[in-house]
Amino acid sequence: MAKPTVVVLPVWGAGHFMPMIEAGKRLLRGSGGALSVTVLLMPAPTPEAAVDIAAQVKREEASGADDISFRHLPAVDMPTGHTGVEEWISRILRSHAPNVRAAIAGLDCPVAALVTDIFCTPALEVSRELGVPGYVYFPCSASMLALLLRSPGLDEEVAVEFEEMDGAIRIPGLPPVPPSALPSTMLDRKKSTYDWFVATGRGYMNATGVIVNTAAELEQSVLAAIADGRCTRGVPAPTVYPIGPVLSFPPPPEEQPHECVRWLDAQPPASVLFLCFGSKGLLPPPKVREIAAALERSGGHRFLWVLRGPPKDSRQGQRVPTDAMLDELLPEGFLERTKGRGLVWPTRAPQKEILAHAAVGGFVTHCGWNSILESLWFGVPVLPWPLDAEQHFNAFTLVAHLGVAVPLGMDRRRDNFVEAAELERAVRSLMDDASDEGRKARAKAAETRAVCRKAVEEGGSSSTAFQRLTDDIVRRGAVQIR
Repeated sequence: MAKPTVVVLPVWGAGHFMPMIEAGKRLLRGSGGALSVTVLLMPAPTPEAAVDIAAQVKREEASGADDISFRHLPAVDMPTGHTGVEEWISRILRSHAPNVRAAIAGLDCPVAALVTDIFCTPALEVSRELGVPGYVYFPCSASMLALLLRSPGLDEEVAVEFEEMDGAIRIPGLPPVPPSALPSTMLDRKKSTYDWFVATGRGYMNATGVIVNTAAELEQSVLAAIADGRCTRGVPAPTVYPIGPVLSFPPPPEEQPHECVRWLDAQPPASVLFLCFGSKGLLPPPKVREIAAALERSGGHRFLWVLRGPPKDSRQGQRVPTDAMLDELLPEGFLERTKGRGLVWPTRAPQKEILAHAAVGGFVTHCGWNSILESLWFGVPVLPWPLDAEQHFNAFTLVAHLGVAVPLGMDRRRDNFVEAAELERAVRSLMDDASDEGRKARAKAAETRAVCRKAVEEGGSSSTAFQRLTDDIVRRGAVQIR
């Protein structure tokens, strides 16, 4: 009989696709050869995403792994009339449900499990129809999972918009959450994106388990609250497997180091503030001017700023940055005035290599969970500047729960605008040796670095959780789809 397979269904985003592939490869290793992995590839919605995914698939296929295979799903019509990218992706997935069902049914081997992405709750319905255990790969924090699971209850308990509430929101395992820290999908209950959020929290209850990209030691109180049913009003939640941090580290290039890394080589230890807002982080000119003013006035602190240009298209809601024309975006004379202590980089930069460098002492980030995990892995404290999605909630947990960040005041109603004076204050607080606030964040970041690395070592909490997941999948047996 053919080897049982675990079917993996990722979406195409940078923070989604590779972590799921890495998780699939770990399943292969952990099963001792008892399992194979079949990755179902949905057509990416933009040419840029398609090129990125194709390159990653090519690398995996070239690595010679015999037990991982890729199958392309047919294209579907792109949805229109959505109120947010999360709903848009979920509707694409719903359109793909018949294709997913047909692909699984067409496999010539037994199916041990279906592992779906955070957006793929329609695929859980397919797994249930086929009698296959269904798992959600959750590339965000356990705190975000707790909020999702709690959202159906909040929807019933709170009659007004959350921002109109008196007081904070109670999420078991977390400090009181101010409504201003909620994800953007929860801020307008009249939008269908909000309905998607609540339905997703409800749909996760149909999963066999949820695989979370976190370490148990980072979010112990939240994981305990989920396990005890406190986030789901006493109803047992699916088993949670905290297996992180799952991070992909490509081999270093054979040619000379990246120019950003070479610049860092000349800087003192922990002296550089790194500013990067993700692969799609776009800053309008007013924000650029405020950042430039703050960096000039920040007491001589060194900085490496990845500044991208305006998008070249907005097809399907996907905003793709261009290489920045620095002379057009930055205030006149800025580069000359900061020469020697600052580098502004106008295109993609190797974020992991930069965060790993000893010269980096702080990170201004958009608070995507992947970027957060990278900063925790390398022990770099954070200035959180969230832009969209769940990033405001992540920023709250970094400050109030994990303690690895110095808070940054912003006006969310003005598109997350930060005044230069506030950014200057926060930079000094994070980077100045005499700052008590910064000293605490640096110490906590160093602590989480050790925690993250110990968790993924053999015998560590994440390694043990992943082996438990693998054993559970093997133990449940496989289903031969006819």
